[in-house]
Amino acid sequence: MRKKLFGVMTASALLCQAVHAQKVDFTEYDLDNGLHVILHQDKSAPVVAVSVMYHVGSKNEDTARTGFAHFFEHLLFEGSDNIKRGEFMKIVSSNGGQNNANTTQDRTFYFETFPSNQLELGLWLESERMMHPVINEVGVKTQNEVVKEEKRMRYDNQPYGNFTKAIFERLFASHPYRWTTIGSMEHLNAAKLDEFKAFFKKYYVPNNAVLSIAGDIDPEKTKALVKAYFADVPRGAAVTPVRITEQPITKEMVDTVYDPNIQIPAIFAAYRTPGENTRDAKVLEMISSILSGGASSKLYRKMVDEKKNALEVQAFNYSLEDYGAYITLALPNGNAALTDLLKDMDEEVASLQTNLVSEKDYEKIINQFENKDVTANSKMIGVAENLANGYTFYNKNTNQVNEELKEMKSITREEIRDVAKKYLGKNQRLVLYYLPAK
Repeated sequence: MRKKLFGVMTASALLCQAVHAQKVDFTEYDLDNGLHVILHQDKSAPVVAVSVMYHVGSKNEDTARTGFAHFFEHLLFEGSDNIKRGEFMKIVSSNGGQNNANTTQDRTFYFETFPSNQLELGLWLESERMMHPVINEVGVKTQNEVVKEEKRMRYDNQPYGNFTKAIFERLFASHPYRWTTIGSMEHLNAAKLDEFKAFFKKYYVPNNAVLSIAGDIDPEKTKALVKAYFADVPRGAAVTPVRITEQPITKEMVDTVYDPNIQIPAIFAAYRTPGENTRDAKVLEMISSILSGGASSKLYRKMVDEKKNALEVQAFNYSLEDYGAYITLALPNGNAALTDLLKDMDEEVASLQTNLVSEKDYEKIINQFENKDVTANSKMIGVAENLANGYTFYNKNTNQVNEELKEMKSITREEIRDVAKKYLGKNQRLVLYYLPAK
């Protein structure tokens, strides 16, 4: 998941004015099998990040086989024809590296970070994962139990763990965003081995992937290594993008969900928003910072500091490839009524819809995004992922990594007002009362 529920963004305006984002230089090209390769050289530290982003997430799943993409996040660590079962992570750690993977509704991302003299090892590991992983009954059963435990820990037994599920299944009637990335355990239990193999064959192919490498590398030597390890991976059939259009929400939806893991209720208001590569999605990010970006933000100052009727309040744009969800939420302090919290949040949204944000607040938000941009590219794995994101989600514009901040700074106060008015209307939303189970 790209957003954290109750995290609070903090930034010092003074610090932000002192730092400047450095341009990320890169080289990119395609292998004959369709694998897109991006290389970024940075010799400031003897470290290299090797990553592969597959353009497959939970939205690519069958309605009766949800959870496959996330399942493969785990399954492709099982081993390959040349890596014994259970040895993948041991090889990484024994050579001074770290590795991980994550899955969203839109993509699956695998990566390793190594001392730069282990670049070839990272390329070999990812080529093994792509070219000939072992997918058998033993691995499927093992990872099925791992996924079940993850579901229990992160969703079923986690306070507020199912709020995104409750929101997305109500905001989306037709689009696959209506189910969560972890999917259904019943679907995974019912799946046959051939179905897992077919899913891999369809999506985990070089022409549906980006190999992004960042760090202390020699570009020409790296190109030769990439060719040696990936050129022989067979091209797969072309992957058809998901194209499903949702009908507009024209009437406020109100519903209630009960959670046995909480004692403090919560109130959510959620709005369906456009995909992440639109300018309006960037404006909504800025609106999020105005409303809840730190202790001096509109909602925090009003509800936590002044009125003291909220323990926590937040607004964020859960941005995805095809659509997004703009979510505001609050937890009451003491006996504060959820309806009063909703009223307070609505008043601040209405203010943005009718008034221009002040010059002072606008400058503060720009400073926050400058700081965020620098932080996002402070580690090699962050650079590798941002480069891959640009190519995958911004119409093959890898240079999005360098254009992101410039676009944010070009957003006007008038746009903030107009976008708030366009997407955050009461007749376009879901109001969700999230209550303790009796």
